[in-house]
Amino acid sequence: MIDISPEWATLLMFSMLIGLITTGYPLSLVLGGTAMVMGLLGVGFSILDTFYLRAYAAVTEYTFLAIPLFIFMAIMVERSGISEKVFSTLFILMGGLRGSLAIVTVITGTLLAATMGIFSAAVVMLGLAALPPMMARGYQKEMACGAICAAGCLGILIPPSIMLILYGPMSGISVGKMFIAAIPSGLTLSALYMAYIIIRCLIDPNLGPAPPKSERVSVAFAVKVRMLLITLIPPVILIGSVLGSIFFGLATPTEAAAVGAVASLFMAAAYGGLNWNVLKDTTYHTLRVGSMIILLVIGGFMFTGSFMSLGCGDIVESFILAAPFGKWGAFTIIMIIVFILGMFIDWVGILLIMIPIITPIGKKLGFDELWFAMMVCISLQIAYLSPPYAPAIFFLRGVCPPEYGINTNTIIRGCIPFIGLIVLGLLLFILFPEIITWLPGKMIK
Repeated sequence: MIDISPEWATLLMFSMLIGLITTGYPLSLVLGGTAMVMGLLGVGFSILDTFYLRAYAAVTEYTFLAIPLFIFMAIMVERSGISEKVFSTLFILMGGLRGSLAIVTVITGTLLAATMGIFSAAVVMLGLAALPPMMARGYQKEMACGAICAAGCLGILIPPSIMLILYGPMSGISVGKMFIAAIPSGLTLSALYMAYIIIRCLIDPNLGPAPPKSERVSVAFAVKVRMLLITLIPPVILIGSVLGSIFFGLATPTEAAAVGAVASLFMAAAYGGLNWNVLKDTTYHTLRVGSMIILLVIGGFMFTGSFMSLGCGDIVESFILAAPFGKWGAFTIIMIIVFILGMFIDWVGILLIMIPIITPIGKKLGFDELWFAMMVCISLQIAYLSPPYAPAIFFLRGVCPPEYGINTNTIIRGCIPFIGLIVLGLLLFILFPEIITWLPGKMIK
């Protein structure tokens, strides 16, 4: 054990964290290893008791049980083939509207977010379902790629978001309230995306040309209604069974996750995508992804345990509270830190590192805790679209056929306007915080 000042400990911990991340080691090992080295050096062997208690708390937290259940639901929804069916149906119903394919992409992404909660699968599914028809009809590459990435990233915000399940217990906020608060937040971003596409395509029709009359399917109104109902009833039932049971106080988020997992089986069966191999593969992937997240949580809890024990939290708090322009200056600093971390670290790592530090700061600044939490979660949307990390960009790049001539720079240029729309959304939530707080206030206890 050596004497390390909190200032040096803070600098060393973040330097080690960033340095080890660049080596490519799994984030769970990086977080746990940094915590172990700095804890033993600065605190001594007594830090091992802290690690044990925090690891035990992670694996016995009842709310975290919802994670594998929602992962099972998300993978089962992916196997059902919902994205292709919803996309094709909505495209037929949109008719000859300019930019209709990009608009349908955003709507489909919103529905996928509400049924899956895992953005990576949504980006890949949208890339496979939406990119080929947009390229075939002469859409600007940047517009097509930006719409896919932005719509796919809604999955980390709109419930059943795994991010919200982790955020709630770590901040002491009801996961149910966070779920309900995320609905208007996510729908606002979705509406901004669609409004932008419509306006841009009206100004410049070449960005998203309307399909030629020869490709438009003439469908009677009654047939359109029937197509819409057949396509949307299963996902609506799934969404309602999860979010409705939470809103009306019929179930906790964990219980609702179990309901959603069962409902996803019926939805997959309704779409003809349920068989023994699908069930087996879904269970296997659920165990693998769920175990990875739990290991990340344990590593993150160890990191924050050492961080707080060494007095680093007080240093960060003093730095943020000393920002100019009062509480809004401090809030801006927090958003910038989250954004910068998002350029290098996965959202799980950001939550595990930052939430124990910034949650008390938000309370001291006088912000509504639910509003503050949602603003942090919304800002992570920007991180997912901003290089060099930018996982949404690289997921889409991985499914782009070479003949489309789409490279990483093309996707980045397409994402820039949607990053601006997220910033606009944050400004709207600052000016009108009731967008976030009103609906959770109506929940039945």
